[in-house]
Amino acid sequence: MRALGLGHFTFLDLRPVELVRLARRTGYSFVGLRFNPFAPGQLHYCPRNAAELRELRRGLEDEDISVYDIETIVLDQAFDPDALQPVIEAAAAVGAERLNLCADDWDRAALIDRFARLCELAAASGLGVDIECMAWRGIDTPGKCVDVIKASGARNAGFLVDALHLYRCGGTPAEVRAMGPGMVVSAQLCDAPATPPADVAGSIAEARGGRLIPGEGGLDLTGLLAALPDRTAVSVELPMGDDPRPPEVRAAAIFRATMSLLANLQ
Repeated sequence: MRALGLGHFTFLDLRPVELVRLARRTGYSFVGLRFNPFAPGQLHYCPRNAAELRELRRGLEDEDISVYDIETIVLDQAFDPDALQPVIEAAAAVGAERLNLCADDWDRAALIDRFARLCELAAASGLGVDIECMAWRGIDTPGKCVDVIKASGARNAGFLVDALHLYRCGGTPAEVRAMGPGMVVSAQLCDAPATPPADVAGSIAEARGGRLIPGEGGLDLTGLLAALPDRTAVSVELPMGDDPRPPEVRAAAIFRATMSLLANLQ
């Protein structure tokens, strides 16, 4: 049975230590943490000083929970890879393994150059880098993600399989399977209606607050999971803006549903 992680975006109002404790109480084996905002001024939790870093590391040790990935990097025209060094250092300090990003496509050569530089900085701290497609971004298909990875020459880069984004970008399990183990390192699960939103605004709203618990929507999660390499790290990223249940109740429900889905693959 695969271990299951809890992505911070599922409970973004919780501080990292609170997310770690919630993950332990509800059965998860690792977490992802939001150390970088998806836009300037947006919510994030990168430790600001040594005391905050010590608190988080102590919480991880006490709860026997590891950090897998750090989000969210947006590689756009304003992105400066070197400015991300404090996030990279904090990620390494808490034992994270990978950074997550999405990208615009304003100039392919500049994009690839900055992606390669980020991968270089990450590798120096023992981190990998995962890129995911989003329907409203320039890099909006799995194929474009793979093209960026290959063109960069980065050996620590991979394609992040986010179930919602994969299907909303026209990707398929067969496409994921064809990428091979070295390309698909990480996956994030959620469900959603089979029919996509009608416009970009609807797609963004769905991604940021309208996802469904695995098994409650129409995405082919079974087919997707069967296409993943055995060593792919699987977590849930499942913001649900209209769910009134307390975090512990919702986290437990997500865990049970997802583990049931994983068990059916054995």
